Amino acid sequence: MKMRTKMKTARIHEYGDASVIRYDDVPRPRPASGEVLVRVAATSFNPTEAALRGGLLQAFLPLDLPHTLGWDVAGTVAEVGADARGFAVGDRVIGRLDGAGAAAEYVRAPVATLVTAPASIPLTDAAALPVAGLTAWQAVFEHGKVAAGQRVLVNGAGGGVGGFVTQLATYAGAEVIATAGPRSAEAVRRQGADHVIDYTAAPVGAALGGPVDTLLNLVPLSPSDAAALAPLVRPGGRIVSIATPIEPPADAGVTAMHMVARNDVAQLAALVELVDAGVVGVDISASHPLTDLGAIHRLSEVGGIRGKVIIVP
Repeated sequence: MKMRTKMKTARIHEYGDASVIRYDDVPRPRPASGEVLVRVAATSFNPTEAALRGGLLQAFLPLDLPHTLGWDVAGTVAEVGADARGFAVGDRVIGRLDGAGAAAEYVRAPVATLVTAPASIPLTDAAALPVAGLTAWQAVFEHGKVAAGQRVLVNGAGGGVGGFVTQLATYAGAEVIATAGPRSAEAVRRQGADHVIDYTAAPVGAALGGPVDTLLNLVPLSPSDAAALAPLVRPGGRIVSIATPIEPPADAGVTAMHMVARNDVAQLAALVELVDAGVVGVDISASHPLTDLGAIHRLSEVGGIRGKVIIVP
């Protein structure tokens, strides 16, 4: 079957609010050497993409405009470029595309960024894994060094990263205390949290019942909220934040860091294995067509999203 020469994309031609997202017809790309062309089954929305669209990340992540959105990709190999080894036409793949571009019907992807998609879940759902899953893996295992027998506080467990963090910390054997609002609490329990604290009802510290070994913070915080969380970690413990940095007192004996996740295909492949083993589930809260991406950006900016939202071209 002959593929069309044009494809739909969601692009920005300038920085700004969600109204700058445009749905353009553009030429379908061809894979370069070392690349494959992926027919996109789905991408997923990550809140950082709203900051990217708004120009807040220009200092360290400048864009060539127009820019096609979408870091996560799940799809099927449609064409193989020269010297692109490891995948064949028809293979189901997922990956994190640091150059973005997955909010489209097709995307070029270096084979070095892709792994075989999970066999046990729909291919569209697998689009939720790369960015959020890698962030969670690195927060839990690399930086948090979560291990069996520890008490771990997951602050912001109801978000897309939070679901994976909760499951991976549980898999590591930790006692997981998770904060979540009323609409996310049940999902967080299903993901393995031993205790769920409703942060809308009382201060986290009052409901915690003693210090924790590790605090994994996944949400933006006010200075006062960040300061209130720092003392909840015991001396010798760790604080890892993917959002607002949390600085413990200098004499607290606590290791604190602010992390930015990197692309790592070995870790992504390990996540796929855990999904296929039934250890890690993928919680898709909603699925939308590509032309709803602007609405999803607006909803995210007012706190209206739970879990992972996938976008289907």
